[in-house]
Amino acid sequence: YYAFISNPITNSKGENTSAIFGFVRTLEEVLKKESPEYMAVAFDLGSDTFRKENYEDYKAQREASPEDITKSVPIIKEILKSYNIPIIGLKGFEADDVIGTLAKKASREGIEVYMMTSDKDYVQLVDEHIFLYKVGSKSKGNEKWGIEEVKEKYGISSPKQMIDLLGLMGDSADNIPGCPGIGEKTAQKLLQEYTSIENLLLHKEEIKPSIQRKLIENEEQIRSSQFLATIRCDAPIDFNPRVV
Repeated sequence: YYAFISNPITNSKGENTSAIFGFVRTLEEVLKKESPEYMAVAFDLGSDTFRKENYEDYKAQREASPEDITKSVPIIKEILKSYNIPIIGLKGFEADDVIGTLAKKASREGIEVYMMTSDKDYVQLVDEHIFLYKVGSKSKGNEKWGIEEVKEKYGISSPKQMIDLLGLMGDSADNIPGCPGIGEKTAQKLLQEYTSIENLLLHKEEIKPSIQRKLIENEEQIRSSQFLATIRCDAPIDFNPRVV
């Protein structure tokens, strides 16, 4: 999407090929620079997921993808097939959950995993063997984030705490409401003191009245937001390094 909006390119037929060109250029760069032993690309398979069933307004604010991007996806998939790179998706789950499940399974086998994404949701998956790989701009190179980088960037004590941070502050990108009136700084302070949403709600009587009232009035919404922000790592998908 970034390539589509930042660097419009058309072919001789007047068709917008920005997304295709940007995807292939990034893919080639990663293959040459990193020489990954395994690789796979995950796609969403429609919008009917368990999150949407739980919260009807999940991602409801997003506009439909531009037609040129929609037309580009099948071509990108054909290109991936020509590279012999597996395409993975699972009905009822988002690509996030597919990646989360495969990343954790690979991590348990001691495989070093790099998730190529700019979505902050993925921070929760980072561990000793799982890293974020953030593609940089022309002026800024690619970045690899491990546990320490994540903790420093988001002011949390562990990557998994990102779930509770999003549960409190919400996430406008996915239309996760969080707790009204609690922003990132307040959420960070609360989690630094109480470590988790569960512990925070158990001790809400200790918190100053203005925040306590918000927590009491929005407890159900906070728990729902925490659920929506959690990337599933138990999706019913097999991990076989020989096919990725």
